[in-house]
Amino acid sequence: MPEVPLLKVKDLVRRYKLPRESLLRAPGEVLALNGVSVRVMAGRSLGVVGESGSGKSTFARLVMALERPTSGSVLLSGRDLNAMPADELRCARRDFQMVFQDPYGSLDPRQTIARIVAEPLTALGKLDRASLRERVAGVLRQVGLRDADIDKYPHEFSGGQRQRIAIARALITQPKLIVADEPVSALDVSVQAQVLNLLQDLQEQFGLSYILISHDLAVVDYLCDEIVVMYLGRVVEQGSSEDLFACGAHPYTRALLDAVPRAKAGAVRQRRQAFATASHSAAGSGCPYAPRCPLADQHCRDVPPRLHEIGPNHLAACHKAEAVMALPPLAEAGSALVPDRHGA
Repeated sequence: MPEVPLLKVKDLVRRYKLPRESLLRAPGEVLALNGVSVRVMAGRSLGVVGESGSGKSTFARLVMALERPTSGSVLLSGRDLNAMPADELRCARRDFQMVFQDPYGSLDPRQTIARIVAEPLTALGKLDRASLRERVAGVLRQVGLRDADIDKYPHEFSGGQRQRIAIARALITQPKLIVADEPVSALDVSVQAQVLNLLQDLQEQFGLSYILISHDLAVVDYLCDEIVVMYLGRVVEQGSSEDLFACGAHPYTRALLDAVPRAKAGAVRQRRQAFATASHSAAGSGCPYAPRCPLADQHCRDVPPRLHEIGPNHLAACHKAEAVMALPPLAEAGSALVPDRHGA
């Protein structure tokens, strides 16, 4: 029998109303997500990459049921999170937790580490104080901290240690899925490697599944089995990390990869912004990437590409995917597919 995915996201759409500019006109809308569908298998990692404004964080909030989608569904272990009553959803949160981007802003400075880490368990049900402290001490040890840290406050720790505390808070309920939204972007490069190694070790130890939201391709290459590339709320390419890094089939994927300075495999690399930020309002009826794509023709501007299979478990939403794959390897291609800062 085919393996059932732990998480199944189908046709996810999220629209946001813009502030009304005139009493005589209806408020505008931003289409933050446009028909996103992904699957995550148990014990596997999915990386979601794209520039700012591509819909990554909106996707994370909808997967965590922090917001309701305009349409579409999010199924965890076969259960639709948005169809659950509030009490049932609160109990279901034991199975999925989140690690936020900022290790300084995500921890309450007025609370001890014991209370911060125990918070998810406290919200789920009642445990006696002794049992809570024992669970907290145990999970702190799992992330490389000491029992003596339990009564300290966040300001007594470095950025990397604070992110370990945030990971401990996510682990305390023994979840099946952890959604990490830019978990290392606020850390020094050397500390990033430590946190990524910790996440990998925890996955091997507990069989965790991750959704890693990032705009740093080096980070998702290190940790993730599969990568989804998003642009203006759409999935433009999806496949294994090996396929995307060796032979990206969408011009946007190539542009992202060309923006990463070359380094030894497995090393955590610094980011470099190499292209202008996209605008949701600039998208026309055809391919949303057409205004910035050097390969676009009139067909691309008129007809939106569908996400189709171009290889085993490799999908791309591009009319010219085969032509892109035929280009020289990324190491030799230089910046041929990196659009200039004016979107040409």
